[in-house]
Amino acid sequence: MIVSKLIKICSVVLTGFLISVMATGLLRPAQAATDAEIIRGFNLTMFGAEYSPFGYQSNYIRKFNGTVRFYIHNLSRKNRTNQVARFIRSLNGSIRGLKTEVTNRPERANFHVYVVDRKDYIATVRDKVYRRPTANTPGKCLVRSVFSRAGIRRSDAVIVSDEGESLFKRCTAEEILQGLGPLNEHVSLRESMFNDRTRHTNFTRFDKLILNMLYDRRIANGAQRESVQGVLPDVLRDAKRRVR
Repeated sequence: MIVSKLIKICSVVLTGFLISVMATGLLRPAQAATDAEIIRGFNLTMFGAEYSPFGYQSNYIRKFNGTVRFYIHNLSRKNRTNQVARFIRSLNGSIRGLKTEVTNRPERANFHVYVVDRKDYIATVRDKVYRRPTANTPGKCLVRSVFSRAGIRRSDAVIVSDEGESLFKRCTAEEILQGLGPLNEHVSLRESMFNDRTRHTNFTRFDKLILNMLYDRRIANGAQRESVQGVLPDVLRDAKRRVR
């Protein structure tokens, strides 16, 4: 009887604690993003850029035309090549309109991924990505894309290998995905990897939807923000039929 009462008391206390925590916003039940939130997320991530060394911000769509050919430079003590390649190949089934492949010839690649230990991060960003010895090296990992209205010509991602599996998985997904086009981030995107305040380590449904929207044939390279708004609801509706 005493044990039973103690269990009931503990249950009441725990329930009260969970309600209190949820009320303060520390613990929130999973919520599906609305269409308006997804379209807003598309606009926030597809226009502008999180890091722009010369302060330049584009207001037009940029994505790869044709096959994205990856070359993986594993420069870390632990060989991460297979893990990175597995994620890259998975994108063919996740994003309609995108084709990826991993090449063993760096001169053929238009997307280079450098996997490094933390001690080599700054040097790699400066030497391999920006090719400037005084370049700024923000963030825990990084991606840079070179693009014009005709599309992305090249992307370079630097992923840190030796600071835990969680960071490695997040960096792999986030930087590779951003290098495909959604180069901006925003703190309000709670369902997205494109927000440094979230802790997502996998390709979320929210991000799958906006990448599928980007690589839809109706969203053209060079299209300005205002010109795509009318078609986005239809593009999103079709993406939702494919993405689970």
